Amino acid sequence: MNIYGLTKKGLEEYFLSIGEKKYKATQVYEWLYQKRVKTFTDMTNLKKELITKLNENFTMEPLQIIEVQKGELVRKYLFRLEDSELIEAVLMEHDYGLSLCISSEVGCNMGCRFCESGRRKKVRNLSAAEMVLQILAIEETIKKRISSIVIMGIGEPLDNYDNVMNFIRIINDPKGIAIGARHITLSTCGLIPKINELAKENIQINLAISLHAPNDEIRNKIMPVNKVYNISSLIACLKDYIAKTNRRITIEYVMLEYINDSVDCAKELAHLLKGMNVYVNLIPYNETENIEFNKSSKKSIDKFFDTLKQNNINVTIRKEFGGAIDAACGQLRSKRGV
Repeated sequence: MNIYGLTKKGLEEYFLSIGEKKYKATQVYEWLYQKRVKTFTDMTNLKKELITKLNENFTMEPLQIIEVQKGELVRKYLFRLEDSELIEAVLMEHDYGLSLCISSEVGCNMGCRFCESGRRKKVRNLSAAEMVLQILAIEETIKKRISSIVIMGIGEPLDNYDNVMNFIRIINDPKGIAIGARHITLSTCGLIPKINELAKENIQINLAISLHAPNDEIRNKIMPVNKVYNISSLIACLKDYIAKTNRRITIEYVMLEYINDSVDCAKELAHLLKGMNVYVNLIPYNETENIEFNKSSKKSIDKFFDTLKQNNINVTIRKEFGGAIDAACGQLRSKRGV
């Protein structure tokens, strides 16, 4: 297996299993993530016999970047995986640092009708290593540190729960990539059993919920997951999550013209979220080849924003990134650029 998929605890267990001291895991982590060596042979404070065992049991194969598209303050990276499948990640430049949106699956089974990523059925989960390596490959290319991670690319992260959690543990580890938990955001369309699991993890990451509708009638039409986990059950789950974690949740709401952007929808959303420790992130829709949906007008978005504000709901409008290179929210689809 690729060693970049092992948590430090997992690596400690490996060393104990071969009769070595578990502190060797810390040494190896420092070589992997602080010194960024490319081979086990470069780990010069390890015995030759141990280096031989590492070579026998693990690989250090990097991800291959096959295309980079550049836009204003944004770059989209296309990766080829070992089985020749393709995934994408998006690097965004903010005033507070560099943020990377990574993919967690090849394809996606959620089928949200406004999302390009969901137009390809899920092929497989990404391993923890394949997620970690997206970060390492891009940092090596740009020669800069990435300060925050959003798991919002291709795939539903909670549908790949174990690998995503190991990925988070690796990048959050002080001896790993050392990205603080509060600089890691996981976005889900609302898989309730997995949100309940996440609430027990005792890790202070940010949770974002792709809600996109104030009622079941609208959400059923645009998000098939709502037919399994409807809004009332999701809201109850989120209230429980907030109570257990004492963490604020982001409610993501993509603005679709004539679908979910009316003042009445805003009032209904405000009523739904009243009293909850949440804030709403309004997302101007990024139009794609899918001509079924259009972007809400600025006037409609502003009215929606004002209505939420008037009803004491914390709300922001997401800054638009990457639309010109199909790198914006909902546009990733693992295709070569033209």
